[in-house]
Amino acid sequence: QVQLVESGGGLVQPGGSLRLSCAASGAIFSIERMGWYRQAPGRQRDLVATITNDERTNYADSVKGRSTISKDNAKNTWYLEMNSLKPEDTAVYYCHADITNGGRIWGQGTQVTVSS
Repeated sequence: QVQLVESGGGLVQPGGSLRLSCAASGAIFSIERMGWYRQAPGRQRDLVATITNDERTNYADSVKGRSTISKDNAKNTWYLEMNSLKPEDTAVYYCHADITNGGRIWGQGTQVTVSS
């Protein structure tokens, strides 16, 4: 089994930056792709960014150009850096890991609030 622990959320001013972290433990070898989704109040959970084991990345149009997803294999951790934050980026951010049997593991979520 894979366990995910997120960190790095909080209150950020518009135009600011943040970095979210997701640390994985357990059956790390089974992870094929990892990434981030977000869910704003009253809305569905939407893709933010993903990265595969061979470093292929994918971004939602809403964050493309101001976000970077990366991973540190030695630490079993992946990151989401976001710049030029907007109030509409406010959401609970969930990291996820897609594993070899087709399953998806979710982190517990971390709140990001963009407000002055």
